[in-house]
Formats: sequence, structure tokens, C-alpha cells
Amino acid sequence: MASLDTSIAFFAVSLLLAYTPGPDNLFVLVQSVTRGRKAGFCIVLGLCTGLLVHTAAVALGLAAVFAASATAFTVLKFVGSAYLAYLGWQAWVAPAAESPSADLESPDLLRMYARGVIMNLTNPKVVVFFLAFLPQFVRTGGASVVLQLVWLGFLFILATVVAFGSIAYFAAAVGQALRRSARVQRALNRTAAVVFLGLAASLAIAGR
Repeated sequence: MASLDTSIAFFAVSLLLAYTPGPDNLFVLVQSVTRGRKAGFCIVLGLCTGLLVHTAAVALGLAAVFAASATAFTVLKFVGSAYLAYLGWQAWVAPAAESPSADLESPDLLRMYARGVIMNLTNPKVVVFFLAFLPQFVRTGGASVVLQLVWLGFLFILATVVAFGSIAYFAAAVGQALRRSARVQRALNRTAAVVFLGLAASLAIAGR
């Protein structure tokens, strides 16, 4: 496991990166505003589940193989882009809810969790980021490299939960007030659609 100083430094940097505007925290923000706090938290859990997979991939060396394959990177980014475009279309045609302040039912919450997982796993830039970021904090001559990578991955996930969880909490509070108006709710849905389509386009043109 990494030293205490390294762990603290890594957690601080990870927390800063988690709050820096990007596709994932923007996704949490939009979903929390339009669908509520529980949906936002489920998205966060889904994204962190994806990070578990990326951590395991880096620790086992699979990420390096993937990053070296231009075909795998291209295929995955277009799958992710298509999924975001689909979410954008869903948001555009979504009607205003009859009870905007009501919590989502369990099946919908499971769907939000799945969205977070898919959003994270279909973004090849996360794989490349993990492959470039985590090893910088690994120290040779100490604990096993694999154990250090796993520990760093855990710290990164913890920072993500703190940052994204706070975004979901406060964004949902704002969204609940806004969703009381059917007209505003429709505007929020259209805004969410534009954001998703923008993320889809950004991912589609992303390079390695």
C-alpha cells in the first residue's frame, strides 16, 4: 500500500480532478437536476462501479493492452457516443412528470445505476486516464505494485463519491424547486438533451 503522504496527496489531487468540470460530473449534475437526488446518487454509484473495473484493468495490465489498440479505442468511443445520443433523444421527448417532486421507483433507480455504469465503461478516455494517472503515485521498492494500484484506485473512487455525491445532493435541491413548473421541467429536459448530445459529439471526436 502507498505511504500516508502519498495517499493524502493522491486523494487531494483526485478530489480536485473530480470537481473539475468534465463529462461524468456534468452527467451527475444534469441527471440530479432533472430526476432527483436518489437518481443522482444511483448514477454516482454506477460511475464508481465502472471505476472499480478500470482499477482492476490497470492493476492487471489489461488497460495497457487496450490503450495500445486504436480499433478498441475507436469502437468503444463510438458505442459510448451512441449511448449518450440515445439519452439525449430520450430527454428531448420526455414529458413533464405529473408529480415532479416524487421519488423515482426502484426499477427506475436501477436503470439510473446502469446508466452510470455504462457511461463510465463506454468512455475509453477513462481507461487512458487511469493508465496515465495512477502509476505516477506508485513507489517501487515498497508494497506490491498491484496492491498500490488497487489502493490508489480505492482512494480515487472515494474522492469521486465525495465530489459527485455533493454535486448530486445540491443539484437535486435546485432541481426540485425548478421542477414544480411543468414548463420549466420541459426546458430542463431539453437542456439535458442538448448537454447529452454535446457530450456525445465530444466523445465521438476524441482522440487517444
